[in-house]
Amino acid sequence: MRRFTIAVALAALTTASSQKPAAQSQPAPQTMQHDADKTIKGSGKMPDGWKVRFDDATAKPDAVIVDEKDGTLTFTTGPAGIYYKPGMKAEKDYELTASFSQLKPSEHAEAYGLFIAGQDLDKDTQRYTYFLIRQDGKFLIKSRNGEATKAIVDWTAAPSMREPKGVKTSNTLQIRATGDAVRFYVNDKPVHKLTRAQAGGDGVAGVRVNHNLNLQVGKLTLKKLE
Repeated sequence: MRRFTIAVALAALTTASSQKPAAQSQPAPQTMQHDADKTIKGSGKMPDGWKVRFDDATAKPDAVIVDEKDGTLTFTTGPAGIYYKPGMKAEKDYELTASFSQLKPSEHAEAYGLFIAGQDLDKDTQRYTYFLIRQDGKFLIKSRNGEATKAIVDWTAAPSMREPKGVKTSNTLQIRATGDAVRFYVNDKPVHKLTRAQAGGDGVAGVRVNHNLNLQVGKLTLKKLE
């Protein structure tokens, strides 16, 4: 009788255990997918006086095409990078301006715009601050120090961007530094303000173009303010 009682108890425990809901597996965390750089067959030459620094240290200048005609630069990019003239320095009080026309929609919202405060641009210790827009009507302000980047203003709507949100339409970006203030504009409308220290101080200015873009940049001017 005792053996029978123990057997019944064990059977009940086994049944109860089998009725417990199975533990649900946790979904794997999603990771952001990036499309590969398009293969571009360029000449490897930049317009006179211009230099390029790619994010990918292994990329070569012939991975992009950059043409200059009548003061307008036309970019067809594989890898992302910055373009600059070493003597183009934004110092003290200044105004940096350029118009940007995205000639074709990109598969993803790729960014382009201006940079300031460039230091050591040909070294591992490169530093600069960049101000970008993209075809979904948003802007970004970010800093780079070596390989590390830090968002100062993450992607934020810029209502002053012209329809259709930067595609086949010109949008003018401007960075204006006076006193201790550095102001950022989209089509003459202010979108943000930083202190000199936050913006990175004086340095080389230029253009940043992310990957897989067909873009024109016109009226790039750096004016010293009195």
